[in-house]
Amino acid sequence: MRVDSKKDNGLEYFEFQRFVRAILRQKLVVVVFVVLGAALAASYAFLAAPVYEAKAFVMPPSKSDISNFNYGRMKESELVPYTVKDVYDIYTRYLQAESLRLDFFSKIYVPSLSLEEQKKSRDVLYSKFSEVLRVVPPLRENSDRYSVVVQTTNPVKAKEWVAEYVAQAGELAKNEMIKNVSIESEVRARNLEQQISSAREKSSKAREDSIARLSEALRIAESIGLEKPPAITVSQSVIAGGEAGQLTYMRGSKALRAEIENLQARESDDPFTDNLRDLQDRYNFFKGLKTEPAVVSVYRQDGVVELPDNPVKPRKALILVLGVIAGLITGITFVLLRGLFVVRQE
Repeated sequence: MRVDSKKDNGLEYFEFQRFVRAILRQKLVVVVFVVLGAALAASYAFLAAPVYEAKAFVMPPSKSDISNFNYGRMKESELVPYTVKDVYDIYTRYLQAESLRLDFFSKIYVPSLSLEEQKKSRDVLYSKFSEVLRVVPPLRENSDRYSVVVQTTNPVKAKEWVAEYVAQAGELAKNEMIKNVSIESEVRARNLEQQISSAREKSSKAREDSIARLSEALRIAESIGLEKPPAITVSQSVIAGGEAGQLTYMRGSKALRAEIENLQARESDDPFTDNLRDLQDRYNFFKGLKTEPAVVSVYRQDGVVELPDNPVKPRKALILVLGVIAGLITGITFVLLRGLFVVRQE
């Protein structure tokens, strides 16, 4: 077994020597391929259009940025205040939304292309656009910082597109937040309006009931000829009728008639309606509640978008190294295949 192993090792070493000698004999061919690979790589590296990259980083808004969204939102108003996370989640949803990408693609990216490029398939153009503009989610689990990256041959466009995309997502998220606040305020105002209407109706019914009770007491007082209250000590609650109103007639027909006429002539029951003014104040507050877009924000930008001055593509040094390696591998392969072909011919 040891003898066979030594023979196998010897054969392998012999084959390796033949392999090396074959390459050395035709080293000029290998060198030609290496030079050719380096030349092709250099041609691409120095002739390809440079690609510039612009980045924008966004973070959650501060509490002061969203404070106006929460104006009037408290436990008493039955409206739960928004948190920073609530607002930022809406922004990041728009930032990654396909609808925003398609809109940006149609209105900004495609018009920037040449007429010849615009004639290409929309799928092909959109696939290229997906490489041009990327939204990168947080790289760490406990991070909430998103980044928007644009890579294009025009550094000015790269900077402008990044800033515009971030701003468009912000406008969409802000508009949704304002719409949500407005709808909730309108719903709350409608509920209060219904409560006001119910309170007024209840007060009106109470006045009608009072007139009915007083009219009945007046008829009793007139039937017994009681014009004025009797000169006896009677508690006010008893004269008012107590719980059932049986002794109200003891106030006398003159007083009863005057009160009935006053109730019938009353133009409004609002001053006599419990909690009406409080309901009206709250209704007016929610009815007039508006959020100014200029005083709220749904995100913060971490730093400014810099104008890129150094291209990120092509990476010339890396391309040259890969070109040399590719030329070397191709040259060696060519030499070995040619040697194998010659051996078979013999």
